Amino acid sequence: MDLNTLEQKVFQGESITREEALWLYHQPLEGLCAAADRLRRHFRGNAFDLCAILNAKSGLCPEDCRFCAQSAHNHAGAEVYPLLSEETIVQEAVNHQNQGVLRFSIVTSGKSLSQKEVETICRAAERIRRECRISLCGSFGLLNKQQYVMLKQAGISRIHNNLETSRRNFPNLCTTHTFDDKIAAIRAAQAAGLTVCSGGIMGLGETEEDRIDMALTLRELGIKSVPLNLLNPIPGTPLEHKRHLSPEDMRRIAAVYRFLLPDASIRLAGGRGLLPDKGAGCFRSGANAAISGDMLTTAGITVATDLDLLAKLGYEVRLEHE
Repeated sequence: MDLNTLEQKVFQGESITREEALWLYHQPLEGLCAAADRLRRHFRGNAFDLCAILNAKSGLCPEDCRFCAQSAHNHAGAEVYPLLSEETIVQEAVNHQNQGVLRFSIVTSGKSLSQKEVETICRAAERIRRECRISLCGSFGLLNKQQYVMLKQAGISRIHNNLETSRRNFPNLCTTHTFDDKIAAIRAAQAAGLTVCSGGIMGLGETEEDRIDMALTLRELGIKSVPLNLLNPIPGTPLEHKRHLSPEDMRRIAAVYRFLLPDASIRLAGGRGLLPDKGAGCFRSGANAAISGDMLTTAGITVATDLDLLAKLGYEVRLEHE
């Protein structure tokens, strides 16, 4: 087993195995990242998928996710408010389009949405489709196929639902819903004709094997947009004392994910602002997408700053996997 052989295997359209991915994980960083960047250029060219999110309903989530500031089980002091008005959601989409964002996601706290809330989101989506050219996504917890069909008909093209971690590690992070609940919601969205964005959080206490196993599950599900979040340990959550991963850790993860998911958009998401270079090293190590602007409960990096960085790196911002 050697790096060049595995790189050529992926170039030829073959999938690397779990054993090979684990071997890759321990290779010298610079060589691994250079190979991942070659794979990125081969499969995705210079395309960069830049999106932004809106925290459209915040706090008081009944789920007990140990990393989340919005969980009612934690004491992180997250802002609490109900679903934003249709008018506010539409205006936020317009504002983001005016900043140069091509993809916009409406995100809500909670296990799922009520039917009334789904209808509000649908009305907002219909207006956004009429008034904007922006591609529309949503992250609404665990909905059913009928609700996803409604959202698709209203103009939402992609659903976000993070696995968060591996099947093995998931019960260590959440007990109020299961890994299989996540899988069922993802498959329901796909059955409704929606594409799916799904990834996880790095630095939760997971092993290297957990990181690779999550990627293998994403590959099995056919996911083409994969957010990699860096845990931002928030005071008041059970993980507040975790040390966040280093830039080198994140580059290694991005590189191995490129080998495992060669044609996906590997997307740096929450916690990117903790990296001294704001992710530039990862964007040379296989990652080719990001969430810009503010995150759900923490400040992010401005769209203007990201557009400037991406231009310097030679990327072209455009929609991928529509």
